[in-house]
Amino acid sequence: MLPLGVALCTWMFLCIRVFYLWRCSAIGKLDYQLNEEIRDKEVRVISDRGEQLGIMSAADAQRIANEQDLDLVKISPNATPPVCKIMDYGKFRFEQLKKEKEARKNQHVVDVKEIRMSPNIDTNDFNVKVRSAMKFLKDGNRVKVTVRFRGREMAHTDLGQKLLKDFGEACTELSNMEKAPKLDGRNMMMFLAPKAAK
Repeated sequence: MLPLGVALCTWMFLCIRVFYLWRCSAIGKLDYQLNEEIRDKEVRVISDRGEQLGIMSAADAQRIANEQDLDLVKISPNATPPVCKIMDYGKFRFEQLKKEKEARKNQHVVDVKEIRMSPNIDTNDFNVKVRSAMKFLKDGNRVKVTVRFRGREMAHTDLGQKLLKDFGEACTELSNMEKAPKLDGRNMMMFLAPKAAK
């Protein structure tokens, strides 16, 4: 059994560690060392207004940050000496996460939509598939067009190739052929990419 002092210190250390982990998960991914984690002998300090406060010990910088009720954050660990800034870290992370969310919202993810046909497709069905492909291309997505051969249809792969070329020609207004028709097992595939906006 541990002495009471050692047990109390261990318990306090675990409580501090749990609080630290909770704080990091609440703020988001922790990219920077802050406050007591900074153990460098000397750091270059920048105030919350962007003014250079000079080179000083990490303890002095932490004391200045505590007096202003702010955090000391190491923003450039590879510099000599490392650069630390006095700031409200919670506010900083909130703004950073907001910017990242905004950037993700404005980002368009290009999907690959697939259209499947058989070599003996009817004209009306073919036109419906072309209209679907045009819609996908207008949305900025790539289109994978597949012709599946069953049984004896494998003897007439030239029909599938002609069908894919006709499909590509029907979509030339909105697309470029990214990959020409190619046989892969029982499937013949072709990829269409949307034309770049002028």
